Amino acid sequence: METPILKKIDQPADLKKLTLAELTELSKEIRYVLLNKVSQTGGHVGPNLGVVELTIAFHTIFNSPVDKVVWDVSHQSYTHKILTGRKQAWLDPKHFEDVSGYTEPMESSHDFFDIGHTSTSIALATGMATARDLQKKSGNIMAVIGDGSLSGGLALEGLNIAATLKTNLIILVNDNGMAIAEDHGGLYEGLKELRETNGQSSHNLFKAMGLDYRYVENGNDLQTMLDVFKEVKDIYHPIVLHVHTEKGHGYQPAITNKEAFHWHVPFDLETGKSLHPNTAKTYTDVIHAELDQEMAAKTPITAITAAIPGTYDLKRFGRKYPERYFDVGIAEQESITLAAGQAQQGLRPIVFHSGTFLQRAYDQISHDLGINKLPVTIMVSGGKITAGDPTHQGIFDIAMLSNIPGLTYLAPTTEEELTAMMHWSLHQDKGPVAIRVPSNEVHSATLNDFDANKMNILNAGQKVAILGVGSLLPLAQDVEQKLKAQAINATVLDPRNISDLDTATLKSLEKDHQVVVTLEEASLSGGFGEKVSRYYGDTKVKVLNFGAAKRFNENETTKELWQEFKLTPEQIVAEITNVLDR
Repeated sequence: METPILKKIDQPADLKKLTLAELTELSKEIRYVLLNKVSQTGGHVGPNLGVVELTIAFHTIFNSPVDKVVWDVSHQSYTHKILTGRKQAWLDPKHFEDVSGYTEPMESSHDFFDIGHTSTSIALATGMATARDLQKKSGNIMAVIGDGSLSGGLALEGLNIAATLKTNLIILVNDNGMAIAEDHGGLYEGLKELRETNGQSSHNLFKAMGLDYRYVENGNDLQTMLDVFKEVKDIYHPIVLHVHTEKGHGYQPAITNKEAFHWHVPFDLETGKSLHPNTAKTYTDVIHAELDQEMAAKTPITAITAAIPGTYDLKRFGRKYPERYFDVGIAEQESITLAAGQAQQGLRPIVFHSGTFLQRAYDQISHDLGINKLPVTIMVSGGKITAGDPTHQGIFDIAMLSNIPGLTYLAPTTEEELTAMMHWSLHQDKGPVAIRVPSNEVHSATLNDFDANKMNILNAGQKVAILGVGSLLPLAQDVEQKLKAQAINATVLDPRNISDLDTATLKSLEKDHQVVVTLEEASLSGGFGEKVSRYYGDTKVKVLNFGAAKRFNENETTKELWQEFKLTPEQIVAEITNVLDR
């Protein structure tokens, strides 16, 4: 498809020269380039397709960056980026990786925050509005929030403060009836009632908070959005625009399967089917097998998620045991404290999280679970070194969780260990347990005499001991084989517990080992390796720690990061032999 209108657009001011017909054609061209790119690279499909018209309308009526828009999560900001000087990242495959999937101030003066987590836009906008007024500056401030983000506590805190302001602030609630999956909670029942009554229902959260309110039924109609924005531009008080849009608008596979197309791996544009489907066994399959075993044994488990059921295929569990399945929506704090309440009353809840989202509930993990010593199991996915966006880094979970008093953090290396750790956690009563689901392909090995608090020695050697945490155990074994070629028989250990050291095993290594090596797919700062280094601090044992630097990775490839962090077998062997007394 040709894109003659888009070729004319290099900055938002160019939109103001176009007719309605040209703007309408532009929306079609943008949908085409959006789909063309994400079908090849993967990305957020549904959220971006749903906001094409309202984004075009914003940049046509308002004057960005004097008028400022804050995109909640910012996974719906692709059209915004295309219209603000970054269209080449969608038009030319050579430039597909030039821009972030989220707003990024380093890219453009039209972006104000690097945002990748939910529920922040309204609070940020209240800060920007008050700063504008104190500095006697001009311009509109708009927060765009949707995709289930209103249920996050910070969004409600932001609304609470927004209602007290006596100044320009526009809150656009992009209501497509979905979060990542379907919406959950009474708040969304209220939004549904407002949609069904064209905004006339008396059950209006926004009015109850003292905010001006306007309902817009067709947010995917360009003329409608242009008219609405003309009317509210330069408004002198806070207003909520409740805009009804369709997630995935303009692409039938994304409309039919909204959850799958929230974010999608590369797919065939005609059929919507994944180009490279994974048919191998996964650790998700292992988890579900154990869940079924525990249910058969009448263990009083529940499964809880905060709007990411697809990460663990939890609807599979929900279909079998609907009364035991809880999706709290985008509300990570609620997921943990709900589990705390259930555990206190005798249930054995399992909370399923991504490590990068779980940090939003740190206080609840520490206080509600840790201090109260409640036996809640937390499954943590995404623990790995990746070149993904800086807002979605999976390397900080070990430092975060392993240093909470009373919480045990376990790192399985095989499907057998994962099963054993889940079972052990669900039948102990000393406190919360988190389990770091391996990020690599499924490995299998015979498991004998499992003890969650004791390291597993896979090979007993001398001089060098290699501790491979979770998904890096195979790397430890590769290093062992390369050392063997140099006549060094290294000890290989699976630490299992990465929050509390097995000091008896570490002590036993002192007798005939010169070097202890730790490998972890996480930040070294505050991580497992630091604990081991501290233990050997006053001994003759040398300790080498390998893992990620404490930083937000951004532009590097994953391969480049592994090379930089010296996480290849050759680099590790070189470091070992360099310090080893031969």
